[in-house]
Amino acid sequence: MRLDLTPYRRSTIGFDRLFDLIEANARSSSENYPPFNLERLAEDRYRITLAVAGFSRDEIEITAQQNLLLVAGKKDDKATGPNFLHVGIATRSFERRFELADFVFVEDARLNDGLLVVDLVREVPEAMKPKSISIKTGQKPTVVEDKRDENEAQAA
Repeated sequence: MRLDLTPYRRSTIGFDRLFDLIEANARSSSENYPPFNLERLAEDRYRITLAVAGFSRDEIEITAQQNLLLVAGKKDDKATGPNFLHVGIATRSFERRFELADFVFVEDARLNDGLLVVDLVREVPEAMKPKSISIKTGQKPTVVEDKRDENEAQAA
């Protein structure tokens, strides 16, 4: 299915990144290997679990860039293995991309029993967090007078 957002791009300003994400998601929705689970562990903690049966730790590469997590697996085709009569476990090379929100970082990655578990955490900097401003009571605000006009009149 082709998704055309051109009419919306013409009538909106500042939503380019959102439209790019929607179009990228529509393009990659047909790719479903390797299968994965996405969990929310807490308000600021997430976990991605990928089923990577047949891959060793050395054959998987995880790259975290700004707002993008890339998990790639490359099987060595030159390796001579047993002479299989049937191969049901998919071991083809893959590349899986995950768009990350701002301030989401990879905390940990583990491979165990054919499952690659990537833990993510969202760490919003203190300067970006909302602050509560206390309201004080007391004196009325003082009026500040503009003394420039008086100074200019005396100088003239």
